[in-house]
Amino acid sequence: MKKYYLLGFIFLLFFDTFGQTSFKLTALSALPFEFNIDWIIRIFSHYWAYVVILGYSGAFITWMVLLKNAPIGPAFAASHLQVVTVMLVSVIVFNEHLTWTRIFGALFIIIGIIFLALAEQRLHKKNLYTKT
Repeated sequence: MKKYYLLGFIFLLFFDTFGQTSFKLTALSALPFEFNIDWIIRIFSHYWAYVVILGYSGAFITWMVLLKNAPIGPAFAASHLQVVTVMLVSVIVFNEHLTWTRIFGALFIIIGIIFLALAEQRLHKKNLYTKT
């Protein structure tokens, strides 16, 4: 079952990162920003807008399947790993700068997720011992 969760979280990270990266590519393709009908037409004239829909749809479906089967605490925490993956992809794709503040923030997110996973594992073991 752990392989199932791991695969699900990998898909969720992929779709979330893909969707958010495509969202930025859509915004860049529709520049300059003008709140009018021409700007909206520019948004939907680029294929990135439709890739965004694909990415977020995949993330939604993956998230719904995970919520049905995975423990909610670790699932919710692990879903926030996309902040880290989007940051890393942005460095590569958009040439954004990787600062020490961002690195430490990413590490704190990862450490928090690890602690939640360990706590969930400990709670699961405790429940197994008290049931017998």
